[in-house]
Amino acid sequence: MSDLLVPLYKLPLRGIADAKMAAEGVVIRRPLTYEMSKVTKFIVLNFSQQWADETAATFSRQPVSSFVALEHDKIVGFAAFETTTKAFFGPTGVAESHRKRGIGGALLIASLWGLHDFGYAYGFIGGAGPVDFYMKTVPSMAVVEGSEPGIYPRPIIE
Repeated sequence: MSDLLVPLYKLPLRGIADAKMAAEGVVIRRPLTYEMSKVTKFIVLNFSQQWADETAATFSRQPVSSFVALEHDKIVGFAAFETTTKAFFGPTGVAESHRKRGIGGALLIASLWGLHDFGYAYGFIGGAGPVDFYMKTVPSMAVVEGSEPGIYPRPIIE
């Protein structure tokens, strides 16, 4: 999977995705540091320990470099940025029961604006799996040719 390059100065307007989510009863916000264990538990149960470990790094920053999607005060999705390396988005995921509602797109846009707020002109989506989803959500992205295998080395064997 190749990386994607995102010109952060061409992002969709702030707040549009958040307003759409709010109309559906979903809140997109940064988690607070004391909510780290709840975010980690959600990620482990729905995705992987590796993603939970990677996202844990976001809680050591001010502001926290991740977002959660909440419905009825319950986590239904998450997105992280600046986890393994600077200017990179991910990991991210939405609970299977809550997909196809725009939650992933809202988390993506919030996170990319977070990178913009850190002062970057460009961001990266490393090892982008669903490229069509990303390109549809932020059409100005470009595939970084020759970026495989990317920043992630082969994993340590237990």
